[in-house]
Amino acid sequence: MAYLCFYLVFSLFFSAEVSGLNTISDGDIGMESGELLGLFEVMKNLLDDPNWAQMHPHPCTDTPWPGIQCEISQDLPILHVTRIHISPEIVNPPCKTSAKLSKSLLKLPYLKSFSIFNCFLTSTFTLSPSLFGIFSSLEQLVFKFNPGLSGEIPASLAEVASLRVLSLSKNSLQGRIPQQLGRLSSLEQLDLSYNNLSGEIPEEIGGLQSLSVLDFSWNSLQGQVPHSLGQLQSLQKIDLGFNRFLGRMPPDLGKLKRLVLLDFSHNYLTGPIPETLSGLKELQYFLVEGNPINTGIPLFIGALSKLTVLSLSGCGFRGPIPTSFSSLKHLIALSLDNNRLNGTVPQYLGTLPNLDHLNLSQNMLTGELVFPEDFFNRLGKRLEVKGNVGLCTNQQLYKNISMYLKTPICMGSPKSSNSSQSQQQPDDYKRSTPSWYYGKVSSKASTVYQCFITNFLRYSNVLLLSLFLF
Repeated sequence: MAYLCFYLVFSLFFSAEVSGLNTISDGDIGMESGELLGLFEVMKNLLDDPNWAQMHPHPCTDTPWPGIQCEISQDLPILHVTRIHISPEIVNPPCKTSAKLSKSLLKLPYLKSFSIFNCFLTSTFTLSPSLFGIFSSLEQLVFKFNPGLSGEIPASLAEVASLRVLSLSKNSLQGRIPQQLGRLSSLEQLDLSYNNLSGEIPEEIGGLQSLSVLDFSWNSLQGQVPHSLGQLQSLQKIDLGFNRFLGRMPPDLGKLKRLVLLDFSHNYLTGPIPETLSGLKELQYFLVEGNPINTGIPLFIGALSKLTVLSLSGCGFRGPIPTSFSSLKHLIALSLDNNRLNGTVPQYLGTLPNLDHLNLSQNMLTGELVFPEDFFNRLGKRLEVKGNVGLCTNQQLYKNISMYLKTPICMGSPKSSNSSQSQQQPDDYKRSTPSWYYGKVSSKASTVYQCFITNFLRYSNVLLLSLFLF
């Protein structure tokens, strides 16, 4: 089937009249009148412009609108609406305050991609179960940033067998995740993040054999993480952060050989972390911060050689920092703060070539902090070690660095023989911030957040890219 955007169609065909099949007498391509009128009704219920149909009487040909795409039928010289995309970037006028989905949507049976961003803002709107059940062509359904979109996720979405992308993120949806969604065997991306969903993840989700992106973060989901997720061999991203999950991480997750991102942060998961995760050789982002793991840091994490972001903050980890971390040559951000780690700070951390953010604060680390000077200069304030009462720095080696790291000077460290000068140094430090404080500008990442977000969104933004490249 030929894929023609409105501007290509405009350049190839003449205008068509809305009559019968909406074609002109010399055989040029038009639209079926029922489908065209259905489109007019859909747009009337969404956009704040009662004259939209008069301004765009031929939306696929000579009066195009940038959020609509059409294709030519294989069987007949007829145009069908295959894509509707509504967002603040392209909508003029914007959505009306009482925007809703019209049942005339059912008159667009060839629709493949339907996306709405920032449209249902003030008035409450729910997804009708009858709106999507009959679609045989729909491949992408994306409703994001719609705070007025509430109610439950319709189980009838499971009847859209062709669905590849389902993203209902950053809305106000409630209730449970329908177990019927596990029947969507073609689904590649499932994003239900930033809603008010509750209950457990259905075991049936393990039936989504084509799934590569699973994001249920920022909800109120609870119970245990289902073992059936280990059956999803195509998964590259799992984000279950900021929920209420209990118990342990399923050992079966170690079977997911393509996994790049695994985020369990801010739940109630307990330890130990299963050693089977050592098989995740493609893993680049591992975030479990804010869970009561309460064990030692697993040694096998050092075998995950592709890790770039490792966040183990606030998990009750105890014992020393593993020597196996010396193998993490790609590591950009390491957060071990707010644990019960003890022992000395390994010197090898200062030799990790890509490390750009290191947070060891609020632990029980002791001894002298010994890093190469260029490591201090590179990280600056992105090196955090405060709250370790037994940790100290050598003033002779690092001069005023201890002042900004909030660590005491090691006992026996040589001090200036001029006592009056040494008494004036604190005031001098307050007036003059050393050049290393902010760290050198890194091409890798300036903070853990920039590092994480920039790369993390590669997997989330596939949802958006697929819409525009469709």
